[in-house]
Amino acid sequence: MKAYSIDLRRRVLNAVDEDVGTKKEIAAMFQVSTFWIQKLLRQRRDTGDIAPKPQNQGRKPVFQGKNLKRLEQFIKAHPDATLEETKLHFSGVVECSIVAIHNTLKRLDLRYKRNRYMPASKTEKM
Repeated sequence: MKAYSIDLRRRVLNAVDEDVGTKKEIAAMFQVSTFWIQKLLRQRRDTGDIAPKPQNQGRKPVFQGKNLKRLEQFIKAHPDATLEETKLHFSGVVECSIVAIHNTLKRLDLRYKRNRYMPASKTEKM
């Protein structure tokens, strides 16, 4: 959702400061919620700023930059390495889960070996 503009924020605060009406009436006038007006007033009181707060972009990937290159090189050098082995190899470098490695490999469009040890019955059929 896009943040409300600074201009709208100023107009709403001016209306509240000038007692144009109740917060409910002002909210209806500007088509915003009363809760948003309360948050805006609290933000102005606490920080002195009415600019929108930066949006949270979510968690950053564990493997970036040099570590991403190292992971790619490791997988190319050891194509039969399992996710657990890959995690063990990078245990001193990054703190991550097997799912994080899986998602990174998927992002890089690299394949990995799921299970090194196949049952004998499956290998005979191949």
